[in-house]
Amino acid sequence: MSSEKRPKAIDLSHHVSDFARRYALSPLKGLQKYYGKDTIGLAGGLPSPDYFPFTSVSANILPVDAFPLTVPRASSPASASSSAFGWLWRIFGGGAGRRDDTTTRIEVPREPRPDDGGVNLAAALQYGPATGLPRLQKFMHEFTERVYAPGYDNWTTLVHTGNTDAWGRISKLLLNPGDTLLVEEWTYPSAMASARPIDARWHGVPMDNQGMRADALREILAGWDVEKSGPRPRVIYTVPVGQNPCGTTMGLERKKAIYDICVEYDLIIAEDDPYFFIQIGEFVPKSQRKAERESPAGEEVSRFIDSLVPSFLRVDTQGRVIRMDTFSKTIAPGVRLGWFTCNPLFVERLERIGETSAQNPCGLGQALVVALLTQWTFDGYIRWLRGLRTQYQHRRDFLVDCLAEEFELSPEPSITTSGGPALLCAYPRGSGSGGLLGKKARPLLSFVPPSSGMFVWVKLHFGDVPDKRDESDGSVLTPDRQFWEKLAKAGVLVGPGWIFAPALGAPPTEADRQTGYVRVSYTPSDMETTRQGIKIFAQTLREFCRV
Repeated sequence: MSSEKRPKAIDLSHHVSDFARRYALSPLKGLQKYYGKDTIGLAGGLPSPDYFPFTSVSANILPVDAFPLTVPRASSPASASSSAFGWLWRIFGGGAGRRDDTTTRIEVPREPRPDDGGVNLAAALQYGPATGLPRLQKFMHEFTERVYAPGYDNWTTLVHTGNTDAWGRISKLLLNPGDTLLVEEWTYPSAMASARPIDARWHGVPMDNQGMRADALREILAGWDVEKSGPRPRVIYTVPVGQNPCGTTMGLERKKAIYDICVEYDLIIAEDDPYFFIQIGEFVPKSQRKAERESPAGEEVSRFIDSLVPSFLRVDTQGRVIRMDTFSKTIAPGVRLGWFTCNPLFVERLERIGETSAQNPCGLGQALVVALLTQWTFDGYIRWLRGLRTQYQHRRDFLVDCLAEEFELSPEPSITTSGGPALLCAYPRGSGSGGLLGKKARPLLSFVPPSSGMFVWVKLHFGDVPDKRDESDGSVLTPDRQFWEKLAKAGVLVGPGWIFAPALGAPPTEADRQTGYVRVSYTPSDMETTRQGIKIFAQTLREFCRV
C-alpha cells in the first residue's frame, strides 16, 4: 500500500493514562537536540570519550546462510550420528548444525568517521537519546515498512530494551488504577506482573486454535457491567504468533475481526510479537515427512515475507496498534534491544517514559547489532531468519517425535476448531488408544502441536489422583502442583500452567482438579538432553497416574 493512499492515525489521546500525561520532556534530554559537531558542549554531565577504556569493539559473525533451509524427511536419535543425519546431530549437539567454516569480522571503531552513521564508540558508549543510534532508527523504520506494511501513513518507530520493558512502558501509557486489561485466557506472566503495580486487573478471553476468539471478545465487551466490573476495557494485550504459552497462530481474517471490534468499542491493541519469524507451519508426523529442497535464488525475500501471517499493523488504519518487536529471539536476548511501531502520539509518550528510566538501550548492544545488520544487509538478515525458522521447526518436530516414542499419539480432529491442527491425545503404550474391550482409554496428556513459537502447551489428565496436604504449611496441593513438584525433583523443569492463568490464585473447580497444564520448551536443549527430558517426563507422569 503506497503512503499516498494510506489514512492518517486518528486522535486517540483519550487513551493516554493520567500517569503518562504527567511525563514532561526530560530537561537534560531536551538539551540533546542542540548538540552538533560544531557545538561547544559545556552543559551536560557527559564523561569525556577520551577516558573510555575501549579503543574498539569487534566480533566474528556467522554468514547469513550458516543454517540450512531444509531438513531431512525424518530423523531418529539412533541414527543421528550417521552420515545421512550428521548435520542433524550437529543441530542439537555441539555447533548447532551451523557452518563455522566462514566468519566475517565486524568492528566498531572508537572515533567518529564521516560515513559511520553514528556507529562509533564515542557515540555508542556515551549518554544518548531515548530514540537510539540514528542508523538503528533507520533500519527499524525501513524494516517495518517492508515487512509489516502498516495500514496508515504517519506511523513511526521507537527503540526499546526488549519487549518486557516495552510492555511495561505501554501499561504505564494506557492503564489507570482500576482499569481492566483484556488478555488471552492463558497469557505471558510478566505482562500481568507489569500491570499489577498499577492496580489494573485483567480479564481472560477464551481461545481456540487461532488464539483469542473474536466472538468471545465481542460477547465480553457487549455484556460488560460497568457497575459491577468498573470501566469497560480499553486495551487488549495479545501474543498473536507463537502465543505464549499455547503456541497458537492468529490468522489474518481473525486479526481483521478483532480489529473491527476494537474500532467499534474503541480499544487499543498491544501486539507483543517476539515469535513472528518463527512461523514453522503445521506439524507433520514423521512417517509423512518428505525431504525438502531449497528454493532457487531470485525471489526468496519476498516469498518469505509473503509466507508469514501479517501483523495487526497491516489492518490498522487508525493507529490503534502498538506493536512490539525484539531482537531477543532472532539475534540474542542479551542485546536487550527492540522497537515499538505505533502512531506519533503514543511514541512521544513512550519516549518520555523511557528517557527517565533506561534512558536508552545499551550502546554496545546497539553498536554491535547495527554493525551486524550493516554487514548482512536487509536481504541477508531475511536469509538468517529463514534459517532460524527451519531449525526451530525441526526442534518442534523432534520433541513431538520423542513424545511419540513414549506414548501412543492419536489425533482427535473432532476436537479441533477454526480449521487448525488436530489435537493429539497421548495414551499409555499398549492401551491401543481406542480402549480395552471396547472401552475408550483415558489419555494421559493432550496437546496441539504449535505452528509457531517455542513452546508446546500440554494438558495433563490425572484421573482420580486425590488432593494432598502439604506437610510444611498445611495447604492443599492439587494434582497439577503435586505432579510439577515430583517432576522438578526428578530433574526436569517445565513451566507450571497456573502461572499463565489471568485468574491467578483462583481455586480450581471440581472439574479442573483432575487436569493441569505445563509449558514445555523445545528450543534450549541439545538433542540427547531433550530426549532424556521427555523420557523422565513420561515416566514420572505414568508413575503419578499409576499406569
